Amino acid sequence: MALPDFKKTQQDKTVIPEWAKYMQDGEFISYNTTYPSKTLFHLFDYYTHPCKETGDIRYYVYDPVKHGADPSKKYPVLMWLHGASNSLMGEGCIMCCGAEQYASERYQQKMGGAYIIVPLCNEERAEDGTILGAWDVEHSAPIKEIYDKVCDEHAANIGKRFVMGASSGGWFTWRLLEDWNGYFDAAIPIASGYIPDDETLDRIAESGVELVIAHGKHDEMAIFDECIAPRLEKLNSLPNTICFFPEWVYNGDGGISSVFYGFEMGQHCMINWIQNDLMFDDGTQADERFPNGVTGWIKSVCAK
Repeated sequence: MALPDFKKTQQDKTVIPEWAKYMQDGEFISYNTTYPSKTLFHLFDYYTHPCKETGDIRYYVYDPVKHGADPSKKYPVLMWLHGASNSLMGEGCIMCCGAEQYASERYQQKMGGAYIIVPLCNEERAEDGTILGAWDVEHSAPIKEIYDKVCDEHAANIGKRFVMGASSGGWFTWRLLEDWNGYFDAAIPIASGYIPDDETLDRIAESGVELVIAHGKHDEMAIFDECIAPRLEKLNSLPNTICFFPEWVYNGDGGISSVFYGFEMGQHCMINWIQNDLMFDDGTQADERFPNGVTGWIKSVCAK
């Protein structure tokens, strides 16, 4: 998920999104997430990984055993990949990439515990606003090195390996699946403007990886009709895959999500709904294929 203008501290709620014309009677726009945020950063430990190609890579790790989980058990490892510009927020990236809620006591209980890794690329904002240093092919090897390092340091407690990311992090999720075929047990590429070609998708699927491909039909940045629609038949044919392509991306209050800090990207920000566990605040599930939310899906993958 790319963040807009950091200098703006409040959303402009006077601008009517272009997609509002497609809303039905009874539907409403929601401007804010309903879960608490920026409250769990202290649960993550900070590290750096040396890398000549990209510069040293900062990363954060949540260790479930350190925070009370049974030291005799194994836990999945979830790597959350941020969108373009998010690393400029430092530890705030833990929130933007989707990881924060999954370190909460409630989500940890729902998953049965999990390690969480949040790597940050070394982004810079040029004078014209362009983001330099975002995820690229050169990050693939060092990010896997970080993943390996965490797994090696906690080898006795490591279970299945997950990777997930939104926007440019969604692209990089696909890239890691391509480069390290068979390494990951499950992945969630979200709002990605890129989908691998059919041959590569087949190779990824043959590894047995469990996939959730998530993309809203009114995504303002990665246009659904351009990025997803031409590949629908192929994506829906992949084994062990859930294609989650909802008409609308919602907030927990049931409103259609709008995020406007200079441009509209509420429907691109499916990561916010993922942080809400694909559940509404009243307990209603977003999709019958996720009866217990994303946390339930993670737990079910680990049980296989």
